Amino acid sequence: MKVVAIVGNGPSGLVPNLHLFKDKIDSWIGADRGAYLIAEQKIPLEYAVGDFDSIDKHERQVISKNAAYMERHPIEKDETDMEIALNRAYAMNPSKIYLFGVTGGRLDHELINIQLLYTILNKGIQAVIVDQSNQIEMLSPGIHTIENHEAYPYISLIPFTKEVEGIYLSGFYYPLSNTTISWGSTLCISNKLLSKKGTFSFDKGIVLLVKSGDTI
Repeated sequence: MKVVAIVGNGPSGLVPNLHLFKDKIDSWIGADRGAYLIAEQKIPLEYAVGDFDSIDKHERQVISKNAAYMERHPIEKDETDMEIALNRAYAMNPSKIYLFGVTGGRLDHELINIQLLYTILNKGIQAVIVDQSNQIEMLSPGIHTIENHEAYPYISLIPFTKEVEGIYLSGFYYPLSNTTISWGSTLCISNKLLSKKGTFSFDKGIVLLVKSGDTI
């Protein structure tokens, strides 16, 4: 199944080395200056989309030279550049979408980008936000396997709905059995796996799975 990556206009210092993900991804889309970040790392850029109000003349030339397709949209519009990029990704019928450059900087953009995970989830597509210190996924009820990641050892579950019910954690330092968490609960913050893999399940609600690492 096709895997698509979108790079947004978040602070470049929070964007990880994209080459670490290159072998997992079939197509790359740049939203606004995110297109320049892809081209700068010499990764094939399929689509560059947005109003490009955050780039200078040189960056625009680099994007134009490296993008297979460049779509310029008006500055005054009803969608963010990230949403435009997502619509382009949906047209590719992906099974998974990686989102880079969508955290940090303006808080309003960061919060809505996290909420966009809900839109992606409703389309039956797996999505993960990745930056230098975090990986964020939104999950529906069911059984989920979590793999240990050296760069993101801390694992937190944050309720996206008002309550998340019937949580079970197995293979974690702090296990849980048939537990409910609600908005504002810190019970499932900063857990760790005991080995390479663990499982968690829940019966009702929507949860944000956040894997984090300490910033050096």
